[in-house]
Amino acid sequence: MNFICLGWGSLIWDPQSLPVIGTWSEDGPSLPLEFARESRDGRMTLVIVDDLPPIPTLWTRLAVASIEEAVQALLEREGAAWIGSIGRWPLDHRTHRYAGEVGTWAREKQFDGVVWTDLKAGFRADRGAMPSWSATERHLASLTGDARKNAANYMFKAPAQIQTPFRAAIERLLS
Repeated sequence: MNFICLGWGSLIWDPQSLPVIGTWSEDGPSLPLEFARESRDGRMTLVIVDDLPPIPTLWTRLAVASIEEAVQALLEREGAAWIGSIGRWPLDHRTHRYAGEVGTWAREKQFDGVVWTDLKAGFRADRGAMPSWSATERHLASLTGDARKNAANYMFKAPAQIQTPFRAAIERLLS
């Protein structure tokens, strides 16, 4: 069985306990991504955001025996408390944004199942709302010390193919 994990951020360079097999391939399904989620340490991390241009994601095989095991492995790696934070194809009783697009891609590749992180965009105080560029800029400009270093580290380690509308401006801001 071929179970796949999609990635676009820290999963690529820091999979931690995620049971990846081999390297990450760059021809994953295209999804609309942006640096639009404030993490616990203040970084703005990549998440799926509706109504943006789609960007090819990355993917890798997982050493798991079922889609449920893949979901659980990614849930644990992400430190997420809610199983709905993990997208999956094929679907169970839940629905996930972009499952149709992911499923079309997965069937073409003859994969048995796919998981991906599906966290909400937004600042910690306002989850679910896409931050404006000006709010993102203010937030990142306010970071100091380790928080600023962590934000820059995440930004500059993000795969080069993940060229979002905010990326160039964030790179200039954090350089």
